[in-house]
Amino acid sequence: MEDNKYEYTPEEGYDNDYKYEDDEQQEAVRKSLRGYRVVIVLLAVILAGVSLLYFNLNRQQQHDYELLKIDRDSIQSNLSTLITEYDNLKFSNDTIASQLEKANAMMEQLKRERRWNYAKIKEYQKEVGTLRAVMKSYLKQIDSLNTLNKRLVRENVSYRKEISTANLRADMAEERATELQGKVKQGAVLNARNISIAALNSNDKLISRVKNAATLRVDFTVAANALAATGNIKIYMRITAPDGYLLSTESMPSFKYHGENLGYSASREIDYQNEDIDVSIFYKGSGFTPGTYKVELYANGNLIGSNEVPMR
Repeated sequence: MEDNKYEYTPEEGYDNDYKYEDDEQQEAVRKSLRGYRVVIVLLAVILAGVSLLYFNLNRQQQHDYELLKIDRDSIQSNLSTLITEYDNLKFSNDTIASQLEKANAMMEQLKRERRWNYAKIKEYQKEVGTLRAVMKSYLKQIDSLNTLNKRLVRENVSYRKEISTANLRADMAEERATELQGKVKQGAVLNARNISIAALNSNDKLISRVKNAATLRVDFTVAANALAATGNIKIYMRITAPDGYLLSTESMPSFKYHGENLGYSASREIDYQNEDIDVSIFYKGSGFTPGTYKVELYANGNLIGSNEVPMR
């Protein structure tokens, strides 16, 4: 029992050594923890930097892709516009047709393109620029042709107006000449005035009663007319009795007047020299009745005078 009560107490030197070794281990652990912490912090910083770099690169790539997509869409739009413009030219021109075919082929190639980069974008932009330059050249030529055509149209219209004006003037001159000619012709018609009828008996003496007459003498004056033709002129006389019948001979002579044959009572040829000339034409007959007699005188196809004369 006494032996069990004995307590073991380590020596003083052994206890100090144990404590010393334990402190060293704790210090080493602390140093290791600090190293781990530093490594972790460094790794965290590196990871954050890598993440930020990856994010920036990814965003830059996305931005570049969007730019490339915009450029691609722009090229497609320009090509589509060019194709429409080439197609709208509507010219049967081999060069224009080849440019249109080239633009269509480029459009199809552009639609099939899957890998895009700046080099391809620049190449397509250069091709589109070349087609655009060719298009501008054609449009400039067409504009010049349109300008020339408009000028020619204006000149043609001007010439037509001049020709129309000249024709109008010629027509007016011709019409005026025709009018003047008509007036001259009308002015050249002889005029018989002071037409009267006298009743004569068988001895050619004037009598007052027409029923006793053997001859009717028609007196008149052919007026002077400087425009009328001179020379021998035949005058035809028509006497219409009160009953409306033409006084004529058994042979019923006639003359042409406006394309018709007109019967006449008597005629006479005179020598006309553009001066007043008194003329008498005689009609021999019988059975005259009182009333109004109508006298008409014709010469050169014209009616030169007429009068209605009452006879007792």
